[in-house]
Amino acid sequence: MATIFTRIITGEIPCHKVAEDDRYLAFLDIQPLVEGHVLVIPKVEVNYIFDMEDELLAGLMLFAKGLAPAIQKAVPCKRLGVTVIGLEVPHAHVHLIPINEVGDMNFSKRKLNPSSDDLAEIAAAIRAFL
Repeated sequence: MATIFTRIITGEIPCHKVAEDDRYLAFLDIQPLVEGHVLVIPKVEVNYIFDMEDELLAGLMLFAKGLAPAIQKAVPCKRLGVTVIGLEVPHAHVHLIPINEVGDMNFSKRKLNPSSDDLAEIAAAIRAFL
């Protein structure tokens, strides 16, 4: 059965796309920890990030790196935090999270619930800096 991320890749489930190429997709988390929380995924379905082939994993990180300046310009922050958790969705993914303090990356805290319009605005702001 396809993961929710595969269903997003195929267009079955909509997303607020930030960037895409033939191998990777970046989109906004719909329940972000902070504004501008982006998920970066490979288009091939791999459950665990360290099961990815080296070239695919390296490419994922380079794709994420290319997004970082745009995210930081669209959502001013001290740093862009990077984390891999991988427990909720069995599809390798990287979280890019604008942070001003360590607590901004606390996944046990209450998540935001932005409207679709808010997410569309943030995605457009990030894309404008790419």
